[in-house]
Amino acid sequence: MMKTRVIVCFLWLAGCLANAQNPARSTHGSESLLLALENAWNQAQLHHDSKALDGLVGDSFISTDNDGTFMNKAQFLADNKDLSYAPSLMTNSGERIFLYDNVAVVAGIYHAKGLNKGRPFDHYGRFTDTWVYMNGKWLCVATHTSALKK
Repeated sequence: MMKTRVIVCFLWLAGCLANAQNPARSTHGSESLLLALENAWNQAQLHHDSKALDGLVGDSFISTDNDGTFMNKAQFLADNKDLSYAPSLMTNSGERIFLYDNVAVVAGIYHAKGLNKGRPFDHYGRFTDTWVYMNGKWLCVATHTSALKK
């Protein structure tokens, strides 16, 4: 009986340790990391840093913008280099994170403000980003935005 208890305790402890060592399976730290990645994304767009964005999105990345524009990764990175779009503010609020093993969905509200082709804009919208934990890091594989009325 004592041997059985020791074995059960050992197996339970081994399972807990394995879960703690895999950030994709453990919620500890993943939520704050995903929020930091979302903020890094905003900074990369503010500064037209496509190299930083390249490190945040997966090879099969797709983007659907609030005007219906659909882009793959290459198109998204090229679009980010367009200096006629000059945001001065990009922030997120009200984020909610849903974790599923190696996948996370981050949903929230974004606020973007600045100039687009010389004309001022001030947009609010909802976003949904799908992140996958692969090769030791979180990568966004899909994003979708919808405009909110003021």
